Amino acid sequence: MYERHELGKDGEEQATDYLKNKGYEIIERNYECRQGEIDIIAKDKEEYVFIEVKTRQNLHYGMPAEAVTPVKEKHIWNASKYYIYSHKLENKFIRFDVIEVYKIKNQFYINHIKQVMW
Repeated sequence: MYERHELGKDGEEQATDYLKNKGYEIIERNYECRQGEIDIIAKDKEEYVFIEVKTRQNLHYGMPAEAVTPVKEKHIWNASKYYIYSHKLENKFIRFDVIEVYKIKNQFYINHIKQVMW
């Protein structure tokens, strides 16, 4: 379990660095509320982006984005609704992304899936 947790943390670090290099402003990481958790909240120009990060070392259990189950989607959706309400972002542009991080032989590879539909 510890190893998997560390892999997830490493993946989120890689995703954060990737986003910063692409010009995103990181607003929050690991945002938690009663409704759920969001890995990264960022701003891409005038658009607020709620990002789920999934990291894998192999594809034995499928593609990383496939691990975003309907239950996980619901938690992200509910947490984002609360964030939008509590930060008065109702009239802002909002987007949901998934970042897949692959760690292969100590190298990280990123696949950024923009505008996922939930």
